[in-house]
Amino acid sequence: MIDRFSWMAIYPEIVLLVMACVITLVDLLDRNPRRMAAYALSVLTLLVLAVLTGTYALGGQTWYGFEGMVVSDPMANWLKCFAALSVAVTLVYARTYVTGRGMLRGAEWYVLSLLSLLGMYVLISANNFLLVYLGLECMTLSSYALVALRRDHVTSIEAAMKYFVLGAMASGFLLYGLSMLYGATGTLDIGGVFKAVASGQIKHQVLVFGVVFVVAGLAFKFGAVPFHMWLPDVYQGAPTAVTLMIGGAPKLAAFAMTVRLLVEGMLPLAIDWQQMLAVLAVASLLIGNLAAIAQTNLKRMLAYSTIAQMGFVLLGLMAGVVNNSALAAANAYSSAMFYVVAYVLTTLVSFGIILLLSREGFESEEIADFAGLNQRSPLYAGLMAICLFSLAGIPPMVGFQAKLSVLQALISTGLPSYIGLAVFAVMMSLVGAFYYLRVIKVMYFDEPLSTVPIQAPFDMRAVLSVNGALLLILGIVPGSLMALCAKAIVQMLAT
Repeated sequence: MIDRFSWMAIYPEIVLLVMACVITLVDLLDRNPRRMAAYALSVLTLLVLAVLTGTYALGGQTWYGFEGMVVSDPMANWLKCFAALSVAVTLVYARTYVTGRGMLRGAEWYVLSLLSLLGMYVLISANNFLLVYLGLECMTLSSYALVALRRDHVTSIEAAMKYFVLGAMASGFLLYGLSMLYGATGTLDIGGVFKAVASGQIKHQVLVFGVVFVVAGLAFKFGAVPFHMWLPDVYQGAPTAVTLMIGGAPKLAAFAMTVRLLVEGMLPLAIDWQQMLAVLAVASLLIGNLAAIAQTNLKRMLAYSTIAQMGFVLLGLMAGVVNNSALAAANAYSSAMFYVVAYVLTTLVSFGIILLLSREGFESEEIADFAGLNQRSPLYAGLMAICLFSLAGIPPMVGFQAKLSVLQALISTGLPSYIGLAVFAVMMSLVGAFYYLRVIKVMYFDEPLSTVPIQAPFDMRAVLSVNGALLLILGIVPGSLMALCAKAIVQMLAT
């Protein structure tokens, strides 16, 4: 018999799945080419989910359901809340874009977005290897379809094929690693794996062999070097609305999956996987920042920027266990969580501005397309500047606080190697500042190539303004979001 806590743990998933089905049926009766009914229902569903998961998170309780396969803890619920808000904002930003590019033949855009979010929800709450893989496939298969949604656009189809092939390979890596861990420990339950590894009864070589493949699969989802090959091509080739969909909320799910597998499942092996994360972080910071300098396409530049940003997240995740002591774990993992949330918030603004400047028959994705933006619209130039300053880690933006929290986590370990990594990260941030400031220079000092007035629906203008303001507000007063992340991580570690 399934107890009530099992159902309470998956209420958000049930609501999401039911509404995806309802929107599919409603679309059969909707003759409006703009699919306003599907849009309104999707955004309403996401707002309800954000409130529901936020209420769960504020309650501070941890529920295990379905024989421990599902966990609903504050970390999971906050990440679900942020993911729902991220997808809702994406749908608001993308409404005009998808309408003008023939992506609304049906409600596939909205239904696939919700199903992708469903995969993220399953992934975030997974406490079992089977659910981890189920959530991952639900999220990625929906993403493949979204990238290929413009069936008459050759570049999008090519990007979808690359994403599918490389994604399948990465899923194979992850699945093979999980199968190795199952073979070694005899359990699919993440808590059971932790107990088996901590017992010291299993051959270390077998466990490390499995961990290598698991870390490779996780690195692909983050877009970390050398598993980054798909990221620039998919970001550039996919429709901009889809680029935002796969570049925002899925990073929250990737963070949750990493914490579930490496921290909750394999913390006794931290000395092994932290070394792997260190190599991935250094390579990502180096390659991401250097490659971004050579880009003229803004979406491709932001793709390499993402690779570098994920390097910082990995630095936070690798600073949790020092000299076989986990006393610094809460500080390190909360800094990584704060960084991911800040990154998603910033990504929404950057691609939101690109979507705003795009119009029918014109993709505003080259850096040159932003020439003289300040003369055309000081508001949108200001929002983009705030976003780029945040990505560069310049105070008082939230990106500065995010980088600072990760650097503090590294330096507080007191280890020379970790302090060296912090210095290296700062140097790479200085390199990265060049290509962010270059875009700002183009916006403010170059002559505009177009005098076409910038028009945007009221809902998009309002959400974009609030989104941009949050980057500044959370940079000046980051305490509440930092405390939220710290409390969520502490409660996760306690259970």
